[in-house]
Amino acid sequence: METSEHIETLAEEGRLLARAAESAGTAAKVPTCPGWDVRDLLRHVSMVHRWATAFVAEERMAYHPGEGLAELDGAELVAWFREGHERLVRTLTDARPDVRCWTFLPAPSPLAFWARRQAHETTVHRVDAEFALAGTPGVIPIELAVDGIEELLLGFHARARSKVRSDVPRLLRVRATDAGRTWTVRISQGVPVAEREGAGEADCELSGPAARLYLSLWNRLPFPRITGDATLAALWRERSAINWT
Repeated sequence: METSEHIETLAEEGRLLARAAESAGTAAKVPTCPGWDVRDLLRHVSMVHRWATAFVAEERMAYHPGEGLAELDGAELVAWFREGHERLVRTLTDARPDVRCWTFLPAPSPLAFWARRQAHETTVHRVDAEFALAGTPGVIPIELAVDGIEELLLGFHARARSKVRSDVPRLLRVRATDAGRTWTVRISQGVPVAEREGAGEADCELSGPAARLYLSLWNRLPFPRITGDATLAALWRERSAINWT
């Protein structure tokens, strides 16, 4: 996906998130984020949006923590979310293509990184808000889902901080049946190594529509189909959680 497409996705997903949160109410429980209600969800995403905006707008070259969670609630919190989301979209839209700032995953440019990361951050949490409202998520386009799977497998879990490890080397295959795309993840005591396609007999294969796999890999839904050793799928469930940074 192009940077402009990620920004368009971010804009639309933020609007959908706000709409679902407003309809559900800030006290509604978020079943996909145990212990959270919509209030917690909005506070978290609002903080992340403002955190991301600061890097690009101020061209910050080093990590800095977020500014903390807003103490607002109800309609004021929803409005606060919308304000921060709209500012992030404007900042990314107006940024120079060669803007320089801190990032934490490989990307063609800092602008491409932040547009992509915030598009997926907002999409996954939009789904959380919809689960709080109606128990079922809206549509996720195949191209966006494939892009999100790639960010997760080839980006987040290629970092040393990934906890997806195994004392015995294992091979996990992920197959998006409606996109004709496959990924292979080699899991060992070291950093997971993921590649597109990939060779070797898998110990476990996770397969299904791209959108369903995307949400499953983010631990929002059960895996659509597990073939082979299900303990490897369970290992993913137990150890793949991503901290917000």
